[in-house]
Amino acid sequence: MVNGTLYLLLGIFILALIVAVTVKLVKGRGELPSASTRAGLDAPPTAVTGDLVDVPPELAGLETVETPVPTSTLDVPAPTAGRLGRLRARLARSNSAIGQGLLALLSGATIDADTWQEVGDTLIVADLGVAPARELVERLKVRVAAEDTADPERVRTMLREELLAIVDPTLDRSLSTTREDGLPAVILIVGVNGTGKTTTTGKLARVLIADGRTVVLGAADTFRAAAADQLQTWGDRVGATVVRGPEGGDPASVAFDAVHEGITENVDTVLIDTAGRLHTKSGLMDELGKVKRVVERQVPVNEVLLVLDATTGQNGLTQARVFAEVVQVTGIVLTKLDGTAKGGIVVAVQRELGVPVKLVGLGEGPDDLAPFDPEAFVDALVG
Repeated sequence: MVNGTLYLLLGIFILALIVAVTVKLVKGRGELPSASTRAGLDAPPTAVTGDLVDVPPELAGLETVETPVPTSTLDVPAPTAGRLGRLRARLARSNSAIGQGLLALLSGATIDADTWQEVGDTLIVADLGVAPARELVERLKVRVAAEDTADPERVRTMLREELLAIVDPTLDRSLSTTREDGLPAVILIVGVNGTGKTTTTGKLARVLIADGRTVVLGAADTFRAAAADQLQTWGDRVGATVVRGPEGGDPASVAFDAVHEGITENVDTVLIDTAGRLHTKSGLMDELGKVKRVVERQVPVNEVLLVLDATTGQNGLTQARVFAEVVQVTGIVLTKLDGTAKGGIVVAVQRELGVPVKLVGLGEGPDDLAPFDPEAFVDALVG
């Protein structure tokens, strides 16, 4: 009896032991990670050393994966051909008041003396200038009277043709960037503070590089602390060398060094960003003349581009006159043309200086500087 009881107890013990081991094995498969394992999971990502990721001990034996080291890439600007056409909608939105206002006046049932006065006023408000506005009104008067028409499409056609004629599509608006005797072309960028001169210099570098040219940038605006850094950023994005000097240094010296670097690197074009000078400060203006003379000791200056803010209107003409007296301005860059309904400044500044608008800024993007196309500009005005 005793032996039977012992055998029964022993059997129960063995059975309980088997059940306990089985339960432990089953639970082990679904068990949460231990504290040490959780610490490894919660840790920051393993640092990259060289080309391979360090492998934690618990993953040893698994196949490692090579992680490429990031490399910097240069911007590749889109070709500039047709750029103004692509930006036409932006230009049309900002200048539509001109075209729509004129068309509304000229498409009325009757066009009398008061109507023509309003047409002239609209053009003057758009900064076309008094003399060009009168000229345009007289031309339209003759044509409308000759055809005796109020057809909106015909009126739009006449308005477009007369606007295009006064913008003058015959002017040579190409940039003079032809190399002579193996030397780079040199372009000086001038203008007062706040017109977007340094930004224009950087954007122009993108325009030239987009068209397959090589560029050196000269940061000759040594009086504004951020100017050289800003230009450096533009140059780095497109792979253009930037020549700069000490803050407050001699701008003419920086310009000279930039041209020398352009000759050494055998680049196509050297762009020199000069300090933004107030036209009322004759000393600074004289210094601008010095920059030009120093550059010409090595190579001729191909272009002097005057940057004007389109929103300043007739005040910009005052600036233009003074700059033209100091250096021979060869072309105009109108910035912020997208933010104004005063597109007539294109005509006014051309009449004032006798030089063409060659480039226009139509936005804040890096590729929003476009070669000026008279037909695309007028089409944007009249819709």
